[in-house]
Amino acid sequence: MKIDTNRLKAEWVLFLCALGFLSRIPVPFDTHFSQQKLNDSAVYFPAVGLLIALLSGLILLLSQVLFGSLLVSVLLSMLTSLLLTGAFHEDGLADCADGFGGGYEPESVLHIMKDSRLGTFGAAALVSVLAIKAASLASLGSPWGIVLALCWGHVLSRGVAISVQLELGYVREDGKAKPLAQGLSIKAFYYSLLPMAPLVVIGMFSALLSGFGVIFLILSLIGFRGFWIWYLRRRIGGYTGDTLGAAQQISELLVYLSFLV
Repeated sequence: MKIDTNRLKAEWVLFLCALGFLSRIPVPFDTHFSQQKLNDSAVYFPAVGLLIALLSGLILLLSQVLFGSLLVSVLLSMLTSLLLTGAFHEDGLADCADGFGGGYEPESVLHIMKDSRLGTFGAAALVSVLAIKAASLASLGSPWGIVLALCWGHVLSRGVAISVQLELGYVREDGKAKPLAQGLSIKAFYYSLLPMAPLVVIGMFSALLSGFGVIFLILSLIGFRGFWIWYLRRRIGGYTGDTLGAAQQISELLVYLSFLV
């Protein structure tokens, strides 16, 4: 079987584009970014999520050994995630809360979301989601269980976020010059979930998720995705980068809550 090295190189470049777009992790200087590559790199967003989860999990395990406090370890792992991503998705969550909370007409919602300043709704959403995340993870009680939850959360949430592109179009006028402004094919979406394969195998042998936890996980993610698509179509007629960030944050939170069910 002949290996197509050119295809492998092209896919590696797409992964580096995804890594450079979603994180502060350094990528080679000779990585050639373009709007088209950034759009195509969306299939690797869950893979980047898995890398973020593993690095955050490593900090959690080391912190647990050094400090012996599970809550402190969880907070340090979350801080690691924020630093690695540059609070990229959290910013989207805050902008969405400000936009949908402070605007009514689609034009006003989009205008508020584009404003980089943090408003009351955004601050409340950000603090609430981060606090519930920390409390949920710390309540699991097992450092290794938390690492598993982080992996599931970071991968699945990014899968849910990019799946929004399957049914909605980008709404801003400058969409052609924006990353993620192009639609995602169903084939590319399923391809993006390949990082879930090892997690599924691990999860099958894990007692951390009860039967009810699995049911809650599936129903909550499907239900939230359906609601979010309906809500975005009704309020602004499509998606923006901020709405994908909000989808990632809320989906990640739902995954952590499922580990408590």
